[in-house]
Amino acid sequence: MTVKMIAVDMDGTFLNSQQDYDRERFSQLYQEMKQQGVRFVIASGNQYYQLKSFFPEIENELSFVAENGAYVVSEGKEIFTGEIDPEVIHDVLTILAEFKQGHTILCGKNSAYVAEEEPDSFIEHGQKYYHRLKKVPNLFDVKDDTLFKFALSFPVEQVPEVLEQLYQTLGDKVIPVSSGHGDVDLIIPGIHKAYGLIKLQELWGIKNHEVAAFGDSGNDLEMLKHAEYSYAMSNGQPQVKVAAKEIILSNDENGVLLKIEELLGN
Repeated sequence: MTVKMIAVDMDGTFLNSQQDYDRERFSQLYQEMKQQGVRFVIASGNQYYQLKSFFPEIENELSFVAENGAYVVSEGKEIFTGEIDPEVIHDVLTILAEFKQGHTILCGKNSAYVAEEEPDSFIEHGQKYYHRLKKVPNLFDVKDDTLFKFALSFPVEQVPEVLEQLYQTLGDKVIPVSSGHGDVDLIIPGIHKAYGLIKLQELWGIKNHEVAAFGDSGNDLEMLKHAEYSYAMSNGQPQVKVAAKEIILSNDENGVLLKIEELLGN
């Protein structure tokens, strides 16, 4: 077994329920990864600025497939930035206005944006995942940024029905994917976590059979199908468990770190 890239989702996968991880244990494993020439990649739907905050000592050594593949940064250098056409942004915002119980964050390279009229509770929730989040009078007026994703929030019990409605109404403008806990991302067609991993593989000369990936939600499916070694968390969504080659211990049982130890031959 030769693994040269390990890609991990964050929420529900690498991070425990307290939004943290065993930093001492990871630090030891990270040194071993470096010694063995294994690249460690954070692949998440969250914002780059939020993701790197979890790794303050080594953020400029790591690679991030952020925003579900729309923004890829390696060792502090921008590798890829997706963009949604401004007309599509306008069309999607118009459609989303019909979903009365939904809340929207518009995600861009420089910042994420939320309408001032959104409830404070939603804005506070959004700030956990988007460290750069600007309140604006109207999302239709956001122009001076490269925009590449919508992050939506709905009551959890409505998500399956909402996903179906979004598929039908959005057509091929953007693709809805579940990211857990009532959150739904609208992403650029063909731009997902696996796409971001491929960009990094091309950079480093790493083959698909040398990739291991870990995930728990619908936005991890492409990545898990892409990687030779794919692991779903025991706390993961049913379709993710079907897509992965192996189901491992939960995010609250150090499932990812235990499996990385195994992959490194410990």
